[in-house]
Amino acid sequence: MLQDYPRSFYSHTAQREGLPPFPPLQGSQEIDVCIVGGGITGLAAALELRRLGYQVMLLEGERLGWGASGRSGGQVLTSYACEMGPIEAQLGFDDAKKLWDMSVEAVQLVRDHISEFQIDCDWFDGAAVAGLKPRHMDGLKHWFDDISERYQYPHLRLLNQSDLSQLISSDQYIGAVTDSFSGHLHPLNYTLGLAKAVYDSGVIIHEQSRVTSLQRGARPVVHTATGSVSCRHLILGGNAYLGQLVPELASKVMPVGTYIVSTEVLGEERLRRLLPGYYAISDANFVLDYYRPTGDHRLLFGGRVSYSGVQPPDLSSGLRRRMLKVFPSLHDAKIEFAWGGMVDITVNRAPHFGRLGNDPIYFAQGFSGHGMALTNLAGKIMAEAIHGESQRLDIFGRLKHQSFPGGRWLRTPSLVLAMMYYRLRDLL
Repeated sequence: MLQDYPRSFYSHTAQREGLPPFPPLQGSQEIDVCIVGGGITGLAAALELRRLGYQVMLLEGERLGWGASGRSGGQVLTSYACEMGPIEAQLGFDDAKKLWDMSVEAVQLVRDHISEFQIDCDWFDGAAVAGLKPRHMDGLKHWFDDISERYQYPHLRLLNQSDLSQLISSDQYIGAVTDSFSGHLHPLNYTLGLAKAVYDSGVIIHEQSRVTSLQRGARPVVHTATGSVSCRHLILGGNAYLGQLVPELASKVMPVGTYIVSTEVLGEERLRRLLPGYYAISDANFVLDYYRPTGDHRLLFGGRVSYSGVQPPDLSSGLRRRMLKVFPSLHDAKIEFAWGGMVDITVNRAPHFGRLGNDPIYFAQGFSGHGMALTNLAGKIMAEAIHGESQRLDIFGRLKHQSFPGGRWLRTPSLVLAMMYYRLRDLL
């Protein structure tokens, strides 16, 4: 059990061997590239930059993988939270197809990292979206046809109700679309495995070094409580945990609480009766439930979200009730862990990647629940841009993003009201 991390199934089963505790930043330092954030975005960027020959320093406010990278549902998915329609409407089909292909590359990057660095993170092939009502299946069939044919992605399969028993044993659903190339894993162990590769490559790492202020310009400077770093290039990879460090970025994302529970060990035989293929599953509601098996044969179940930033008071029991609607046979299964964390969403649920004006400052945020794969891609394409190859980052930069209405203080109540509408729509 990692004591410096929020208590969860992941921290209870984490493997940080080969990674010492890294000291806080001290004094004034200079470096080629400074990276803010020790999650997957920052680590993937650091790894690529070292391959390109840069000297790199990474600053993490808590511990490596402490935020969303080490607490998520662990689903590694193609596509984007907004799906491809809004992206195509903004950019046209050719650039939308490039972004689709990059989302596939993001999943391949995860697979490659696991293989190259021998990361023990309980990878399983397969993810699926399941429909609860005819409206869902109409949308899923349209998506299946579009992605399979126009976007030329061969890994999808459309299941009707009679085929569902090979995927899931539950009477809640009437069909599903499966993706055999996507998958799921232990996110904290993946992140720590990536961190070990970064550490071995020679990146300078400082934990417990939260950045408190930023001086913009031709040579940016970041400050912590105990030091500062001047750099030729700066990457901001803190996502939901950056706070108001850069107000114009903060206005484009909303931190949202998301929550998960884990059962006790159920055993492989019992769990495979519920999920024969061991796929990760999410439903097609706007405010969705999602669940998956673990490497030691538990069921992880997530689904409650907090748009107000306040954790639900009955987190464990509330998610258990939702789990039992899907799998009534788990009435005797104990819940051993319950935890939450923050993800950042954009207004349109599209990712927000780019550069701050003409300054050598790059950012990636707004993964909107698709971060386990896309953070790997974001780190890579920001490293490419620093190296003078910005074409891929520029495509993301053309996506238009609105600020959340209501400003810093009123945007949360506005979003809570909007989500009440979508929850009612899901129920109806």
